[in-house]
Amino acid sequence: MEIHRAMQATLDNKYMLGDEIGRGSYGPVYKGLDLETGNFVAIKQVPLENIAEEDLNAIMQKIDLLKNLNHGNIVKYLGSIKTETHLHIILEYVENGSLANIIKPDKFGPFPESLVAVYITQVLEGLVYLHEQEVVHQDIRGANILTTKEGLVKLVDFSLSIKLTKADGNTHSATGTPYWMAPEVVENFEVCNASDIWSVGCTVIELLTGAPPYFDLQPMLALCKIVQVESPPMPDGLSPDITDFLNQCFKKDARLRPDAKTLLSHPWIQNSRRVVN
Repeated sequence: MEIHRAMQATLDNKYMLGDEIGRGSYGPVYKGLDLETGNFVAIKQVPLENIAEEDLNAIMQKIDLLKNLNHGNIVKYLGSIKTETHLHIILEYVENGSLANIIKPDKFGPFPESLVAVYITQVLEGLVYLHEQEVVHQDIRGANILTTKEGLVKLVDFSLSIKLTKADGNTHSATGTPYWMAPEVVENFEVCNASDIWSVGCTVIELLTGAPPYFDLQPMLALCKIVQVESPPMPDGLSPDITDFLNQCFKKDARLRPDAKTLLSHPWIQNSRRVVN
């Protein structure tokens, strides 16, 4: 209890830390309370003890990237506070948590095609904006897609994201989470906007079935399959529209994959919009 109170006092007497609500790439994420406004926030806590200067510089670069992003489908950066022991990154609080958590068997389970389309539409809208800013997310998956109680999607966790430049030749050294990684990332360790589109396809299957392609395999075996097999296996019983959407996402040659804006015009997405409206 004393430790927790001390943590609260370190945040400029502006934020109280509540329960841990998740874990990011560098440490825990807490629900926080803004003592000036009464608003809830999410606070990513990065321990500074034993952190390499190179890693801290990388985190600060990600903060610089995130604070310049402004879109309804991207979690808002609200500020950061550095203490002697931790760097605290203050973010918009998204109350319903991640889609990966919502589809767990003890929660709601996998979603029907129509609901997946509602969420993926918003993911694509967020990606259109990101890619226009020359930012590749690099880790699109259910765990990094949060939802509000109104069903609004927010992309989160930009710890792996990169900003492309013309000097990169539209590629950049890359990483990601194995089961959602595009073949060009696995094979050539290069990334482009189309790498996010492959991950969108994997996320569609994740939301439909509860797991991404090859999730029954060890990560290294899954990466081999991603490179060797023409495209991931499709779940049974899919409609022709969603099957075609997935085939577009899973084109092995990244240059042949449609961009996020084009996919927003796909019949599967358009038909779901008509139903919603």
